[in-house]
Amino acid sequence: MTADSSSVSVMPVSEYVKSLPRKRMAAGVVFRDRDDRVLWVEPTYKPNWEVPGGVVESGESPWEAAGRELGEELGLSADRVGRLLVVDHVHAHHDRPEGMAFLFDGGVLEETDLAGVDLAVGEIRSIRFMAVDEARSWVKPVLAGRVAAALDAVRTGATVLCAHGVQVNCGA
Repeated sequence: MTADSSSVSVMPVSEYVKSLPRKRMAAGVVFRDRDDRVLWVEPTYKPNWEVPGGVVESGESPWEAAGRELGEELGLSADRVGRLLVVDHVHAHHDRPEGMAFLFDGGVLEETDLAGVDLAVGEIRSIRFMAVDEARSWVKPVLAGRVAAALDAVRTGATVLCAHGVQVNCGA
């Protein structure tokens, strides 16, 4: 049995594409020192500390955004962006729509690496290595959970899935 195509109204592709949902996306890089403390950045434009990273712009992949942000915020090369550690679905909250956050491995930074860091004037006030537990009072809870998951991903070699900063098990 087939449908009578003469009575079916077909939506133009461009109209259909415009009707699809949009999600905001962000990407960051987790750097560690030899003691597994994480490199956090203190932005000038908001009260909470972050990991290096930011918004994924139109036409940009999450890994490209992470690399671009490393250059903009710290003067580091995009080739520091390593494997994917975390994919986090962030539900809508306050005035923000739902989104996706990606964390990539930046590896271990030595003191000599920090000498090459060039903080973005007017954007990054300072940087600091802190354990996740120490950083919890400085960062949003969802980010602390996401970064803790990233450290688990480093240890296990697997990519971790999160829902609003909480690790989820998808039948594995």
